[in-house]
Amino acid sequence: MNVPLSYASAELTIKGSRFLAEIFPIVAQADVRELLKRQKAKYADATHVVHAFVCGAQAEVMGMSDDGEPSGTAGRPVLDVLKGRGVTNILLTVTRWFGGTLLGTGGLVHAYGDSAKLVLDAARFEPLIAKRAFALTASYADYELLKRLFALWTLYDVREDFAEAVTVAGSIAEGDAAAFCAQLHEKTNGRVCVRI
Repeated sequence: MNVPLSYASAELTIKGSRFLAEIFPIVAQADVRELLKRQKAKYADATHVVHAFVCGAQAEVMGMSDDGEPSGTAGRPVLDVLKGRGVTNILLTVTRWFGGTLLGTGGLVHAYGDSAKLVLDAARFEPLIAKRAFALTASYADYELLKRLFALWTLYDVREDFAEAVTVAGSIAEGDAAAFCAQLHEKTNGRVCVRI
């Protein structure tokens, strides 16, 4: 399973109707309600704000809404695209501004499905792996060594704070966490202890 790295958007215009597709990374189903509320407020002038979402390590939680479009013509095609791409922890919304020409049920299915494909093609993803957060504090002298050691590992969301000492926080694959901590402790002769 893959998860989105960040927000992405893409737009289609079909027979005068504008379709704005957006994806949002989520952690749980509860995130969906708040994001949808914001989307509907942001696009109060839109005709429909259709959505589909998938979350969970095995993509076991999913949902969708046609938001007033004929049943099965909007949310279902978007959800089908998400399922076909093997993604999770994602909310995809497609906001439609009606352009005056009816598209028919087949046209709607294509418009919403194509919008979903377009935004997914524009997005960046990474494999879903279990991660452990870490934090450490080091002297500036030890930090130079740590930078070289960090390059040997795949680290995520690294944040550094430079004050009297250097504070580093981020996450690492759960399977690498113990060896990472041990290596940093050993190579700095015990001066740096990683908090997991």
